[in-house]
Amino acid sequence: LVGSEMCIRDRTYRGQVQRQGTGPNGILQTVMSCCAAIIVAAGSSRRAGFDKLLAPLHGVRVLERSIRAFANCREVSEIVVVCPEERFRAIDSADLETGIPITRVDGGAERHESVQNGLAALLYTPELVAVHDGARPLITVEQISRCIQTARECGAAASARPVTDTLKRADSERFTLPEQVDRDGLWCMETPQVFQYPLLLDAYVEVSERDIRVTDEVTALQLIGHPTRLVHNHEPNPKITWPEDISHAEMLLELTHRRNDP
Repeated sequence: LVGSEMCIRDRTYRGQVQRQGTGPNGILQTVMSCCAAIIVAAGSSRRAGFDKLLAPLHGVRVLERSIRAFANCREVSEIVVVCPEERFRAIDSADLETGIPITRVDGGAERHESVQNGLAALLYTPELVAVHDGARPLITVEQISRCIQTARECGAAASARPVTDTLKRADSERFTLPEQVDRDGLWCMETPQVFQYPLLLDAYVEVSERDIRVTDEVTALQLIGHPTRLVHNHEPNPKITWPEDISHAEMLLELTHRRNDP
């Protein structure tokens, strides 16, 4: 990472500054003052019953839509896609219209292992890292940028939406329990989740040392006592999990197209 003795020369890359120099340890390091993206798409899609990440949405595969969103965000300097090779090959020939590096790497047995594999595959040491579920294909470039800007200011940021439904707790037979669940202050977590690179590294060191299974990076950051600023997403950003989610996403895309092209 950048130290007080580093930064010998700068050059511009995609509107951002790329710094290279010899750090205190004598190793040549490259630090991008922008954001790298890790798109996690290593799941087996067992619940969906088919490869949901290759399902078409208006003619564009789910995973390809996620990649395109980050490729079109000017703050993003490189993308690492964590997925099986055959899944990547299915979209590799697609025209992603990107001038930034896109690398594929295998996933791990657990989500946090997949993210760690993605971190290890980065070509440069970035200022920020955005982690995104490949199964959230409706993420917008604007929301990605908002999360990146918030992480730059606060160290950690995540796309989220406030809970608006009435919540009930049930027993093992799915009968409601009498307690009331207060939704005040409750948020549904989404991705991207964006962090200063050293913070995310420290969080995953803690995850590994304590052998804790985490389902998102916000939870990992909590292990080192660092809060995450939530960025309200006013646009739909559903995760494709079940077969019916595909038709729902198609409907949302159609509504978006009608709104943008009256």
